[in-house]
Amino acid sequence: MEIRPLLFYGLLALPALINLFGIAHAFRRVFPSPQERLLWLGCCVFVPVIGGLAYLAFGMRRAAKPAAGHTAEDA
Repeated sequence: MEIRPLLFYGLLALPALINLFGIAHAFRRVFPSPQERLLWLGCCVFVPVIGGLAYLAFGMRRAAKPAAGHTAEDA
């Protein structure tokens, strides 16, 4: 098996993985407001590569872990 096709497909999948991570992270975390969470989820979904990178750069800092025993939807 050659390395080049694996490298090609790996690089091709990287933007999708960044977006999937951003969506999953934003869904599980607590934000100052529900509207902010929806904004970050919308950026990751509707502006694929740029939205995912923006979430990694700026949105992750604004998200907090849910309190022990609570889910992000409880907040």
